[in-house]
Amino acid sequence: MATVTWKHALQQARRSGVGPYLARLGTYALPLVLAAALWATWQLTARPIHVTVDGIQEQVWTHRRTVAALLLDLGLTLQPQDRVSPPPDTPLQRDMTITVQRARPVRLLVDGRDLQIASWGETPAQILADAGEYVDRYDRILLNGVPVAHDAPLPEPAVTRMAATYDRGHAWNQARLEPIQLRVIRSVPIVVDDGSLPFTVRTTAQTVGEALREAQITIYLGDRVDPSLGSPVTSGLRVRIQRSTPLYIDVDGRLIKTRTRGETVADALTAMGIGVAGLDQVEPGLDTPLYDEIRVKVTRIQEDIHVTEEIAPYETVYVPDPNLPIDTQQVINAGANGITRSRYRVRYENGQEVARELLDTWVAQEPQQRVIAYGQKIEPKVFTAADGTQYTYWRKIRMAASSYSASTAGVSPDASYYGRTFTGEPMRFGVVAVDPRIIPLRSQVYVPGYGVGQALDTGSAIRARRIDLGYDDDNLVLWNRWVDVYLLWPPPPDYQITWVLPNWPRPPQ
Repeated sequence: MATVTWKHALQQARRSGVGPYLARLGTYALPLVLAAALWATWQLTARPIHVTVDGIQEQVWTHRRTVAALLLDLGLTLQPQDRVSPPPDTPLQRDMTITVQRARPVRLLVDGRDLQIASWGETPAQILADAGEYVDRYDRILLNGVPVAHDAPLPEPAVTRMAATYDRGHAWNQARLEPIQLRVIRSVPIVVDDGSLPFTVRTTAQTVGEALREAQITIYLGDRVDPSLGSPVTSGLRVRIQRSTPLYIDVDGRLIKTRTRGETVADALTAMGIGVAGLDQVEPGLDTPLYDEIRVKVTRIQEDIHVTEEIAPYETVYVPDPNLPIDTQQVINAGANGITRSRYRVRYENGQEVARELLDTWVAQEPQQRVIAYGQKIEPKVFTAADGTQYTYWRKIRMAASSYSASTAGVSPDASYYGRTFTGEPMRFGVVAVDPRIIPLRSQVYVPGYGVGQALDTGSAIRARRIDLGYDDDNLVLWNRWVDVYLLWPPPPDYQITWVLPNWPRPPQ
């Protein structure tokens, strides 16, 4: 295939009628070709260099001879604190690696000045030392507005990548190292007078209370601070602390732990609003000087006059009255209890009685006997039984009735007196056991539902208003109820009559 030269092609173009256009094309293409040739020549003669800036690596091509010249071409303006490896005057070689580490930007706010520096310091104290700023150990440092210790390690540098809205050239030009802000708050001296030898403390606090707390000076509720805890701190301020005394007060059943600035026990009680009056006792005394952990005991003392009464029950006296019917009574004198009064002086300590003194005793009222007249008039009375039989009696008694026979009397059949009554009569129907004081033996009685019986027996359980109705063993009827017992005429001699009957057992209502 024949080689077509540029000149030959141009001649063919002129013959074909497109000559004018190709002539103009040749006029512009020649400079472009020359430029491309120059670019290719530059690329062939340039050296590749690996550049790392703040950890961001990129490859560049250069004809510069030294590191410093290359960094200048790259637009990297370095501060004296920045680090370059290898050194800036090092000759460049093909595929060399250059590392640039820029110092951290720092904004310092100190003593009213706003400074912009760069530092390799790893703690706030090192950065301030790099800036030539002296910091007292009492000064306070704020890192981005937050209190931080002087030797606290700083956080890792924060790199912010900017949005790629347009081409900013090299990759490290799109990264921004965020500055940190250090603010120094200078401490000021204040003098603290805590009751002994005054001493000086340095503080950055805004108020007296905060300054004392930073100095680990404990203030109790009862202490007095002058100027007050909320007062602002100024250089040379003198703070006076009047200490309170801790003490215990035992009063009204409570143990109070408190503090006071008073000098005596009386001052402490007054400050607590504890009143002492009358016979109250205070230990130790009111004028006793206070000391730490003193225990004050207040004893409430009260004296009252008490009057007691001793009751002497009246006696009841029964007197006979022959004009009153038997088993009737009449009160002649209601009677009255005797009253003896005693007056005492009673002493109380904290509400508890501790002493009682007898002052005098007197009889307020003499006892008066109760006089009751009982009837002794006996007249015959007639009772008509259910079958129409009439019985003449002289007394009717309400009694608790039971029944028994020879085999139920509680006597052994082998006993010689088995089946015999107290009077020696054989046991049978019609024999009743009574209390001889109420119904004389051998008296005749009538019991409705039983009939006529004769009081021929007694019993250990037959007392007062109890009567036991006798039966034969083969016709025993069990009794357990209250009945009216009629004592048949004639009455016994007066000396055998119990005129006032005991009220036992008590009949049901």
